[in-house]
Amino acid sequence: MLTQQQIPALVDATAYDSTGDKIGAIKQVYLDDRTEEPQFATVHTGLLGMKETFVPLAGAELRGDRVVVPVDKAQVKDAPSIDPDRDDGGLTPGQAAELYRHYRLPAQSGGTHDDYATDDDATPGRGTDAGRHSDRDDDAMTRSEERVNVGTETHEAGRARLRKYVVTEQVQQTVPVTREEVRIEREPITEANRGPAFSGPDISEAEHEVTLHAEKPVVEKEAVPVERVRLGTETVTEQKTVDSTVRKEKIDTDGIDERR
Repeated sequence: MLTQQQIPALVDATAYDSTGDKIGAIKQVYLDDRTEEPQFATVHTGLLGMKETFVPLAGAELRGDRVVVPVDKAQVKDAPSIDPDRDDGGLTPGQAAELYRHYRLPAQSGGTHDDYATDDDATPGRGTDAGRHSDRDDDAMTRSEERVNVGTETHEAGRARLRKYVVTEQVQQTVPVTREEVRIEREPITEANRGPAFSGPDISEAEHEVTLHAEKPVVEKEAVPVERVRLGTETVTEQKTVDSTVRKEKIDTDGIDERR
């Protein structure tokens, strides 16, 4: 059972049916004249949310920013077309009875119809939009208007990822290498080498062999850490322009000389 204290939370909340289907945003709440409790609410429905339809609040539950109503979305779609912007801010007995019949609501106490409220026993409710006051019991008229409150919310705008992979490239380096070459060294017979020169036979055959050496490049590879890479974030502030529409009430005079 919804109470008057919950009315501010009802306005602009989202109505859902008992199966979890979204019906639309609640715009106005109508009170029962006798109990002063929420009786009906208007909900924006349709493809672009331009249609405003009445839904019953008897048996509805407020769950956070959701209002779960005890009717199906299809019933709301087929509900009678009633203009919610009446000058007196309420429903006529005939309109209330029409809604009671459509939603198959039980008659109010004192009603004469067995199953539904009739034109005689239906109770018109007073509409309220974000706590709108009734003008019928006052000597002044309250003029209201909508205000736009713009805030921000954080949402995921994208993702960045580091990925490491291996590529192959050619590397050239120049390194000096040495090698041995054979050269012929001749020396004349002197007193210093006379002994070895005459130590052998006069005429003979002989063979001498020299081993040559050379350097060649040798390649060895090793993995060496060269840098550390990580992802970081920074906050950038930019200006965004938000366009919206607001409704406001205007008051016209009839039969009054405004120059006075």
